Amino acid sequence: MFSRIRAAWRAFWNSTTSQPVEVEEKRRLHISQAALWEAERNGAVTFLPEQTFARPTPLRGVLPSGMALDSLPSLDQVASSAYSQMMSEGLGFLGYPYLAELSQRAEYRKIASIWAEHCTRKWIKIKGDKAKVQKIEEELQRLDVKEQFRRAIEKECFFGRIHLFMDFGDFDKDNELAVRLSVKKEKVNPRRPIQRLSLVEPMWSYPGPYDAQNPLSPDFYRPRSWYVSGREVHASRLLTMVGHEMPNMLKPAYAFGGVSLTQMCKPYVDNWLRTRQSVSDLVNAFSVMVLKTDMEAVLNGGAAGDLFNRIDLFNKMRTNRGTFAIDKNTEDFANVSVPLSGVDKLLAQSQEQMSSVSSIPLILLLGITPTGLNASSEGEFRAFYDAILSYVGRVCRPPLETLLDVIQLSLFGEVDQKIKFEFVPLWEMSDKDKADIRKSDADAHGSYVDRGVVSPEEVRESLQNDETSLYHGVDLSGAPPEPLTDGDEEYPDLEDERKAA
Repeated sequence: MFSRIRAAWRAFWNSTTSQPVEVEEKRRLHISQAALWEAERNGAVTFLPEQTFARPTPLRGVLPSGMALDSLPSLDQVASSAYSQMMSEGLGFLGYPYLAELSQRAEYRKIASIWAEHCTRKWIKIKGDKAKVQKIEEELQRLDVKEQFRRAIEKECFFGRIHLFMDFGDFDKDNELAVRLSVKKEKVNPRRPIQRLSLVEPMWSYPGPYDAQNPLSPDFYRPRSWYVSGREVHASRLLTMVGHEMPNMLKPAYAFGGVSLTQMCKPYVDNWLRTRQSVSDLVNAFSVMVLKTDMEAVLNGGAAGDLFNRIDLFNKMRTNRGTFAIDKNTEDFANVSVPLSGVDKLLAQSQEQMSSVSSIPLILLLGITPTGLNASSEGEFRAFYDAILSYVGRVCRPPLETLLDVIQLSLFGEVDQKIKFEFVPLWEMSDKDKADIRKSDADAHGSYVDRGVVSPEEVRESLQNDETSLYHGVDLSGAPPEPLTDGDEEYPDLEDERKAA
């Protein structure tokens, strides 16, 4: 990289030396934006455009032997445009090996773990025929779908892409893996059911052929197949999850994955680590002892052994009970300390910035409770739960719909269109709020019955079918009891027993 830059500057200098003095002076006075940008970088390593927008090189053995890796269309224009506009500021794809290394750091792992656990904490609820729903739920438990999706979401946060392979007992049959898995009876049936789900990390897979010419094509920038450790696997056999999809021109550079949550959080984590280390160094050496003495002999090259030995002896024996003897006429001894007020706030703010990009409340990510007058985390939790619900609906719903169709074909040989599922919301009301709502509903039901809008039987049926009701699932068949009047005893049976006693 630096050799190319030096060669470019040398060619530029040689081309200007033969010009007139006026032109040379004008060019000397002109400072390009590229030079200013290089100066602001302070020598930091950056990504060249050809590195930023180039197709990543797969690991050895991922592609079949002898397969050529063709160049991408129009990437030269993108690279030159990015270079001229100085857009290659470390925004390129970091690479799966480096992202795997970052997963070892506690900050990235905790963010991914919290996100994945909350995506699958309440999970889904299947609706439809009760007998079929029960069998489907048993099959989901056998395949350990909830845990597989939790692991998949966690890896998607690390890498930006993940696959779940549906195995029908043909994981080692190359000819069968390359064939499209149509969700039909001839490919999936009770005689050929799904056997297991397997997680495929993106470093072991690579995109196959796709259409890069016709934007109207259904497989425009959508790989028709993937290469997994040298085997071609049709895309229909892989449940692919991409959380943050890239624009079409950048999809090849990201191996048709998305930008990972790790990469999005990296600037904030880097700031936190740098601030944490700076504060640690500051606290470790916030106090400096100063000896004011005659340094003329030392600065002029004279013997300084006695002075340095004296200072070393003091530093080695420096404690609260240490004493430094000085000459009262020619020397002075002082202590210079850096004020530490406000450092804790800077450190906390640097740490709290990690919560902004991950959308995770501070109480969950860092265990920090909000402070101040009427401080509450309710709003932050509701916003976080809404983000989780939006993520699972956008990323997890398509593969789950495909998986449920495959499970139905494996169990029943057909797909029941009435079988649906929904994600259970994470937000729950408090017991007091639930009681207030039930009381309000009871008053409304009583008012409707008194006015003849609905009958008591309809109210009982509504209470029986309402999942939030205290009487959900209770057998309320039969006529409702007569309402009590003012002259009726509230507990007649108990009153008779009391009189008899």
